[in-house]
Amino acid sequence: MSAPSIAWPDPARAAAFDHWLAAAAREHPLQPDTLRPASADASFRRYFRVDAAPGEGSFIIMDAPPAQEDCKPFVKIAGLMADAGLNAPRVLAWDEPLGFMLLSDLGAQTMMEVIVPPPAVDAIASPTPAHYELYMQAVDTLVRWQLASRPDVLPPYDDALLSRELSLFPDWYVAKHRGLPLDNGLQGKLDALFTQIKASNLNSLDGARVFVHRDFMPRNLMATQPLGVLDFQDAVYGPITYDIASLMRDAFLSWEEDFVLDVTVRYWQKARKAGLPVGDDFGEFYRAVEWMGLQRHLKILGIFARLTLRDGKPKYLADTPRFIKYARNTAARYRQLGPLMVLLDEIEGDETRVGYTF
Repeated sequence: MSAPSIAWPDPARAAAFDHWLAAAAREHPLQPDTLRPASADASFRRYFRVDAAPGEGSFIIMDAPPAQEDCKPFVKIAGLMADAGLNAPRVLAWDEPLGFMLLSDLGAQTMMEVIVPPPAVDAIASPTPAHYELYMQAVDTLVRWQLASRPDVLPPYDDALLSRELSLFPDWYVAKHRGLPLDNGLQGKLDALFTQIKASNLNSLDGARVFVHRDFMPRNLMATQPLGVLDFQDAVYGPITYDIASLMRDAFLSWEEDFVLDVTVRYWQKARKAGLPVGDDFGEFYRAVEWMGLQRHLKILGIFARLTLRDGKPKYLADTPRFIKYARNTAARYRQLGPLMVLLDEIEGDETRVGYTF
């Protein structure tokens, strides 16, 4: 039987899991009575940990209900990461119709847990040499992943996908969370700004494309040797700036600007030396990173509002001030984004303060 600490709203699924686990234990050195929760994420997936035979470590089990989660991308991308030499979970057993999967265990401590970020959403973390070393490992892992890139393998991060992501901001954050009507004036202003943002993200650096993890951040990186990579099932083929923007403008952790700039420079140098298409002008590259990050900030504001209002997961909305600050700081640095800064302040009820850098 399943561990009592694991809740199964559907008794039939609980019974199916018990049957699957018993079969898996006959093929692998599992100890079913050690089953316990490992983690959950913002999707319908959840993870359990189960011990192997004494002295042989542990395994991870993914519970991904097929009606809500398609595991085929996870399996495909896990293979791509293994081929690229990354430390990603290996798929050891998979019941596709039921959505149960046995994985190798990359450990219990994430990079985020090593960092121990300040609890306040408006707090700025101070990096230590140990933090810097972790980020250099993350940069090396990212470069290795991008070097494995090739077209027509992963879904394209194209205009249509960017548009769907950006629409989450007005639909969920502005209209449903803030309760502001999306009249023609507001929607028209946002559409014009979104057109600029998409054009920058698709065309900067001559449209350079690589494999994109899409959530490459400390919560999804395991503090192992080498660094482990998780939560990659939404990977696409898209702008080379996306993952470094994700790493340095974290959803749950804010760094001082000097550290963000320093790590981004190190990434650019390593990527350029490796032959990745990051360009020869760091200033141009950093602008592209900031505009790519802005798209992500707006998308995540919409996602966090949706997680709260639709999915009953209110903890994510507590981090929205971090993303408003990220978006506002970026908008304040570029004259073309001045209208977005005004809109953000209207949405948040703040007074606009203008001070462009470019």
